[in-house]
Amino acid sequence: MAGSLTVTAAPTAASAKPRRPLRPSWPGLIAGLAWLALAAVAFGLPEAGDFPRTGAFSQGAAALGAALLVLSPIVSRLGTPGARLRHWSPWFAVLAGVLVAWELATAKFEWLPMPFFPPPQAILEVFLDDWPKLGGSILNSLILLSGGYAFGAAVGFTLGVAIGSSRAVGYWAHPVLRFVGPLPATAWLPLAFFVFPSSWSASTFLVALATGFPVTVLTWSGVAGVNKAYFDVARTLGASRSFLVLRVAVPAALPHVFVGLFMGLGGSFAVLVVAEMLGVKSGLGWYLQWAQGWAAYANMYAALIVMALMCSSLITLLFRLRDRLLAWQKGLVQW
Repeated sequence: MAGSLTVTAAPTAASAKPRRPLRPSWPGLIAGLAWLALAAVAFGLPEAGDFPRTGAFSQGAAALGAALLVLSPIVSRLGTPGARLRHWSPWFAVLAGVLVAWELATAKFEWLPMPFFPPPQAILEVFLDDWPKLGGSILNSLILLSGGYAFGAAVGFTLGVAIGSSRAVGYWAHPVLRFVGPLPATAWLPLAFFVFPSSWSASTFLVALATGFPVTVLTWSGVAGVNKAYFDVARTLGASRSFLVLRVAVPAALPHVFVGLFMGLGGSFAVLVVAEMLGVKSGLGWYLQWAQGWAAYANMYAALIVMALMCSSLITLLFRLRDRLLAWQKGLVQW
């Protein structure tokens, strides 16, 4: 009996899954053309003043516009980076339009008075030429902020847990907290600079004070609001006092703790800038005061941009930490 032979044809190019056709992303195209238009305006129109970094500014705008035009047809094949680029393309276009209007109103036609309103290339000049002083100020601000924030958060967390879990501690600490806590941390500036031996330690104390109050209150609120059934179940299983606090109350209160950390970060950043303006010899607050004293408004705007980016980045990192530790609440609080 002859055996049957089955021949399976190899998949051909025609039978393979067709690739998605290249389709240009219209927001990306519009954004690329907008940045090229910005480069043309910056480089082509005559300037009302002398701005040495106009060439670098126009070249950077042209490079970004060309990159957006090149990536636009293939953005659908770039996966996650392509999806993000497609999502932010309208904002790229709007940003280019704002810069065009800014360029025309300052460097080209001087509709806004100098030096109060410098053009974009003047701010770029600060980042390119004054980066040692600005970078040193950023580093010193981060060191001061991290030290004060970490100390204030640790003390606030410990005190909040103690108040929420112990009636005796709450009896003595609650009135003091209600009396001292609502005062703005900046109101303690004169006393802090008198009591502490250096402006650095005084600024650290003020940052810690601005951080500690919201962390204490929110941690206390979270611990006090834990469902009593959790403690009853743990006691039934033989849990000790320390287990009830550290393994039941604290994990359940973590959502409130992170709200306090968010509030403390914003308050500490505001106090940081004020404290650096008054006593510290290097930092973003000091840099702002120095720029204002010399009427270097481009430097002042550059420092403000850095402050906004730094504060936003720190809050984003804190949100990433929250989403990792509280995975069951991921996406509940948006930033």
